[in-house]
Amino acid sequence: MPPENATTNVTDLLAKLVGFDTTSAKSNMALIGFVQDHLDGHGIASTLVASADGEKANLYAMIGEGDGGVGLSGHSDCVPVEGQNWTSDPFRLTERDGKLYGRGTCDMKGFIACVLAAVPLFKSRNLKEPIHILISYDEEVGCTGVQPMIERLGADLPRPRAVIVGEPTSMTVIDAHKSIDVYRTRVTGKEAHSSLPALGVNAISVAAELIGEIDRAAEKNATTENDPRFEPSYSTVSVGTIDGGTATNIVPKTCEFSWQVRGLPTAPAGEAARDLAAFAERNLLPKMRKLAENAAIETETQTSVPAFIAAPNSDAVAFALALTGANRAEAVSYATEAGLFEKAGCPAVICGPGDIAQAHAADEFVSIAQIEACMKFLEDLADQLSH
Repeated sequence: MPPENATTNVTDLLAKLVGFDTTSAKSNMALIGFVQDHLDGHGIASTLVASADGEKANLYAMIGEGDGGVGLSGHSDCVPVEGQNWTSDPFRLTERDGKLYGRGTCDMKGFIACVLAAVPLFKSRNLKEPIHILISYDEEVGCTGVQPMIERLGADLPRPRAVIVGEPTSMTVIDAHKSIDVYRTRVTGKEAHSSLPALGVNAISVAAELIGEIDRAAEKNATTENDPRFEPSYSTVSVGTIDGGTATNIVPKTCEFSWQVRGLPTAPAGEAARDLAAFAERNLLPKMRKLAENAAIETETQTSVPAFIAAPNSDAVAFALALTGANRAEAVSYATEAGLFEKAGCPAVICGPGDIAQAHAADEFVSIAQIEACMKFLEDLADQLSH
């Protein structure tokens, strides 16, 4: 059994983790240093995999010896709090009515705190397989930070036989999620005086036609795709931001807009962007170039996170189901690092404390009941990996 004060230890650790403002635009090195010191205090060495500029780092550590083992993976970064109406300091843990409030409590410092609190338990067991701790950065901006660490698994860092990604699932086992592709489309037209609009190519108007085509693609997906495991049951396509023009009396030369696709695992990668390019080439660019030979419509990929779908008879999924006592796994529409682990040959599964509905919101929280459930999960994991 874990120590009686295990929940108190988690809360204390979570308070420390929340106190580090690790919004993705900022460094996570203070938090990583705290985790490294915590592990050092228990005699566990760790390896840092730093970003190119040294401002951020992943952390890898292993408890026990031997091949295989189970990885416990979590990201250290969180989303911004600007523009949100918090009732308490987002970077100071606050307990109210059995809930722990603070930025990242749910997504996903609660899981990291549980893993750190379980270190003495892990060390007390005679493990037949090791437990790996993997903490990443920049998950919230495209799952980019974890990739250099994943590349080293099986090279100079030991490769787990299974990875549990502790995103908030209310301790439900998740074996699939959608992909995310974020695009930015730039329209280049031709400026003219607004009294003579026919002499110009209005980039905002062209962008509006492209957005209309994106909306039609979204409507088509809703009627032609149907995977009831997901909510919604089809790939979604939506526009997020738009920026264009300089003044009301100038035909705008440029307009940019960002849009995203959250695709079913079975959806062809990049299809929406290819379809939009074909629409532009067929319906818009010929007319634009009659007035402006340099007119252009260019789309670049800003973020691409692969879908996750566990392999049939996945050991990782089977292991998590056995630990939770669940009969089957679920699917979700948000994305995680699990697909990257799976693609790299590390069978993955998603299971962690907290409800995704609380993530990214003002007054984000994780319930103490979920923390306790996660600690029980980690205790059972240690039992399963012990002689």
